Amino acid sequence: FLSLVAEFCCGFFVILILGNFWFLAVLYLLWLYLDWETPCAGGRRSQWVRGWAVWKYFREYFPIHLIKTSELNPNHNYLLGFHPHGVLVAGAFGNFCTDPPFKNLFPGLTPYLHIMPIWFGCPFFREYIMSAGMVSASKESVSHVLNNKGGGHASVIVIGGAEESLNAHPGSLTLNILKRKGFIKMALKHGAHLVPVFSFGENELFKQVANPKGSWLRNVQEKLQKIMGFALPLFHARGVFQYSFGLIPYRQPIHTVVGSPIPVKQNLNPTTEDIDQLHALYLQKLKKLFEEHKSNYGIPAHKSLIFE
Repeated sequence: FLSLVAEFCCGFFVILILGNFWFLAVLYLLWLYLDWETPCAGGRRSQWVRGWAVWKYFREYFPIHLIKTSELNPNHNYLLGFHPHGVLVAGAFGNFCTDPPFKNLFPGLTPYLHIMPIWFGCPFFREYIMSAGMVSASKESVSHVLNNKGGGHASVIVIGGAEESLNAHPGSLTLNILKRKGFIKMALKHGAHLVPVFSFGENELFKQVANPKGSWLRNVQEKLQKIMGFALPLFHARGVFQYSFGLIPYRQPIHTVVGSPIPVKQNLNPTTEDIDQLHALYLQKLKKLFEEHKSNYGIPAHKSLIFE
């Protein structure tokens, strides 16, 4: 979805260059140069954009629900680990980049959804995603959000990243997390409380072409992901007037459950042991969150999360 919108914006920029409005393209390039660091400095959100009526219909299409299990004190900063990535990351966008779901449930907290820096190099598209509350996933960007002395900021990071989207098959419960510990280190350095978030239904929106690990397709996808920075899952869903094939996601409910915070004491120089210990605790809390809620959202009792 993001790539389609980004392609449209890039195409519009090319039209400006080739057409009679090349001077506008030059002015925008100047603006881009001067504004280059903004995605790493909190972005430039717009409550007007976040409140567009179209997002209400977007959330109702699936529908998307945000479930609160514990209070989050706005006097603290938080790092929310979002799982799983899925193909569309619809739960993350619908709940953290549009109003009013998060604002109503967690008053006093401002969510920032961190996405790959590559998206902020796309002309015009970068302005839109920043207005929705998205910022870069770079270390500098996460530090900027979590450095807020008065608290009230929440960094939302899709922990599995692009690599995990290749596992986004209906029924899949595999998370790429065992080697992902950078978010743990950031939480320790800033004393940001960790909050596991699991989005039930995220992997049910599309059917992906079979790509088991070791297959030629998976090998090609992984190589492309390393080169480009983002994955290219081959997927399909439904069309506008039929349900057999198309790129419109299936209407499957998404329930994004926000877990209880894990208190984190600031440690400016965490050791490997400190990071591993907190990482193990985070995995434990994430698994507990999943087990406590899976029966509510159609997950069979014998199924559990798989950490890779």
